[in-house]
Amino acid sequence: MDNQYLKKEYISRVNRASDYIESNIEKQFTLEEIASVANFSKFHFHRIFQAIIGETPFQFILRLRLERAATLIVVNPQESITEIAFKCGFTDASVFSRNFKSHFKISASQYRKEKTSKTNFNLTDNYIEKTTFMSYKYFCPGNETINCKTNKKLIKNVEVKNLPRMTVAYLRHTGPYKGDEKLFEKLWNRLFAWAGPRGLVCTPDFKMLVIYHDDMNVTIEEKLRMSVCITIPPDTKVDGDIGKMQIDTAKYVVARFSVTSTEFLQAWEWVYGEWLPSSGYQPDDKPCFEIYPEEPKDGKFTVDICVPVKPM
Repeated sequence: MDNQYLKKEYISRVNRASDYIESNIEKQFTLEEIASVANFSKFHFHRIFQAIIGETPFQFILRLRLERAATLIVVNPQESITEIAFKCGFTDASVFSRNFKSHFKISASQYRKEKTSKTNFNLTDNYIEKTTFMSYKYFCPGNETINCKTNKKLIKNVEVKNLPRMTVAYLRHTGPYKGDEKLFEKLWNRLFAWAGPRGLVCTPDFKMLVIYHDDMNVTIEEKLRMSVCITIPPDTKVDGDIGKMQIDTAKYVVARFSVTSTEFLQAWEWVYGEWLPSSGYQPDDKPCFEIYPEEPKDGKFTVDICVPVKPM
């Protein structure tokens, strides 16, 4: 095996461990447990994880818990801060308070007060200009467009529904990505170069997704995680830096838009700033993502913005 393959294999295993952590953030982890998910010895895993992620496993866990709590503190104002702390894996409220203030330089209660007063729906400017560079050849022909159900300019359909469980192959990027056309082009090219020869493109249920793992208002740019994904059969084998994960069934608002490359911002703003406040729902604490159901036509992109929700 060459060095490049081995490096990609290490990245894939560490990504598998970080996926496990993110999906079970409320749990109390042991190093041996996390190392076993990555198929590494616990005696070496700590150094490997730190070398690839830039944090030790438990620094990573603590940061994700704090950032998850920071998001929930704002979007779930009816829940007490202590309840949110326990939900995010903290077993002691005083430990949570001390770590929160150390990380954000402000108390959790003051954070809620300040962020809520600013109406925390301005995250959407980070999504603009990120899909204009997706090559048309990657889209499958023959998909039908659903009928418009509103008279609004950009909105084609909005519904709250349970999305089925999906298995996806992904390539992950950690760091800034806003407006980085070359980065997205590189990720999609790499993913499709892997998927094409394996017959995984344009199957009947084929979907393309971009998953956003972190709240852009909370996580610093250098730590932001984003995954470009395609759906695959559950028994598909992955290798190298191509990872595989499950997106569990959950309730989402799925808002379909027809937009130009400069209108993604307006679409995200409408979901967060218009639809959610009047819907009776609030965002749930799972990643949001975009699905691209059909080929762009005449400079227009059809996109499903999927935000996990739960009743107020």
